[in-house]
Amino acid sequence: MSHQTGISASDDLKDFLSKARDGHIRLIKISIANEQLELANCEKPSGTWEEDYDELVLRQLEDKQPCYIMYRMDTKNNQGYLWIFIAWSPDFSPVREKMLYAATRSTLKTEFGTGIIKDEMFGTVQEDITLAGYKKHLISQKAKAPLTAAEEELEYIKQTEIAIGPYTRTDIHIDTKHQTMKSLSFPISDDAAHRLVDFHMEKISYVQLKLNISGESIELADSGDVSIKELPSKVPSETARYHLFSFKHIHEGDSLNSKVFIYSMPGYKCPIKERMLYSACKNQFIDQLEQTLKLNIEKRFEIDDPSELTEEFLYDELHPKKNIATMKFEKPKGPARKGPRKLIKNTDQ
Repeated sequence: MSHQTGISASDDLKDFLSKARDGHIRLIKISIANEQLELANCEKPSGTWEEDYDELVLRQLEDKQPCYIMYRMDTKNNQGYLWIFIAWSPDFSPVREKMLYAATRSTLKTEFGTGIIKDEMFGTVQEDITLAGYKKHLISQKAKAPLTAAEEELEYIKQTEIAIGPYTRTDIHIDTKHQTMKSLSFPISDDAAHRLVDFHMEKISYVQLKLNISGESIELADSGDVSIKELPSKVPSETARYHLFSFKHIHEGDSLNSKVFIYSMPGYKCPIKERMLYSACKNQFIDQLEQTLKLNIEKRFEIDDPSELTEEFLYDELHPKKNIATMKFEKPKGPARKGPRKLIKNTDQ
């Protein structure tokens, strides 16, 4: 199931792009305005691409406003001049803007032509996309990225699975791996980012996400307006998933719309690698939602059976019943004694 932002290039931008690839334009700045991709600025060359780079690129950047920059190099392939695609998304720009630009990135690349995009860069501070930053980016692409401890462990598990074959996977101690596994961070696909923005803006009530294990990304599996009665039918019975659900309910006279995160894992029906990756990615994914999207997740929980997802269950998770302990009333103590204790002498003889 695929979703796009619905944002496409304006006719003026399409016309400009069709004429800007002949070498007379060095830089094209593109922004999202009025639900369209629009031409924001353009620059002509005055020297080589390296000589022009910092002067032209850096003056396009705004502190709180994302944008796209297409920067032309001096080399060509069989389709024409090669370009660098720069996605600028400063840290202090509005969350919705950052998510919209992230979700529309692939649309612009397709519109411009992926065959002439030589490199892609993403920046949140100027140092990321200066000429020096670009050259560091090229070096890092050629170097093999060092693995974290968690990634090394996952690599070991993958190799072990291959070595021992599918019939002896249970020899790996699953509980021990879960205890030692650290969090991993997979990037969120453009389609998923767009629907998460819609969920945050309460345009939809449900988003389901899946891990693309081979591509190492978090992708959209399903989304839309889903009622609490329909929710159990959305949960796959053979594979793990992440779910975000807006639970509308009444509590103590107030109408509430609580965002909950559900991690569904149908036990040993899933391969060990899938179970471990979903578990390892979960916390980092939730952190991304809370920090980047500023999404207030009121409750998070794990289920292994979709039938658990009833209205009563969600309500009790969000508003647990308070145990009111009954007070024990003891017999009050008598008044405190004053003075020395008196001895009563028995006078009976």
